[in-house]
Amino acid sequence: MSSKEAYFGGGCFWGMEYFFSKLDGVEDVVSGYMGGNSVNPTYKDVCYNNTGHIEVVKIVYNPKIITYSDLAKYFFEIHDPTQINGQGPDIGHQYISVVFTSDEQEKKIINKLIKELKNNGFEVATKIFDLMPFYKAEDYHQNYYNKNGHIPYCHKYTKRF
Repeated sequence: MSSKEAYFGGGCFWGMEYFFSKLDGVEDVVSGYMGGNSVNPTYKDVCYNNTGHIEVVKIVYNPKIITYSDLAKYFFEIHDPTQINGQGPDIGHQYISVVFTSDEQEKKIINKLIKELKNNGFEVATKIFDLMPFYKAEDYHQNYYNKNGHIPYCHKYTKRF
């Protein structure tokens, strides 16, 4: 089986990229934009021109090593899925908690995990959308923390499952 892709947004894509890139079976993580109403948006467009895009990461993974379910669980543990309209100090539509699913199986997995979180007392704000076009962010956003020697300021791992 060849590589597969998954798309998650949970605040600034820098932190999401940082955490997902450390997982065994993840071959690549690309920061980008999804969900808006224009083609090839720039960071400036997304932040200041109300394009409706959301900062997301595209995860290319080997399903023989890591499953979509494992990625999804991790997604819910590296950001706060209960925060509405942002993540940590990053506030705005472009920072919402969101999953873009490519098929019914992915949607079923996400809904099951959200139900489990809600049953454990979490008021999950994560939105689920069908797959939309992905636009790669500018090069200076790619591998940001690794290139700059920093660590994420609004993401951290918190065991929830």
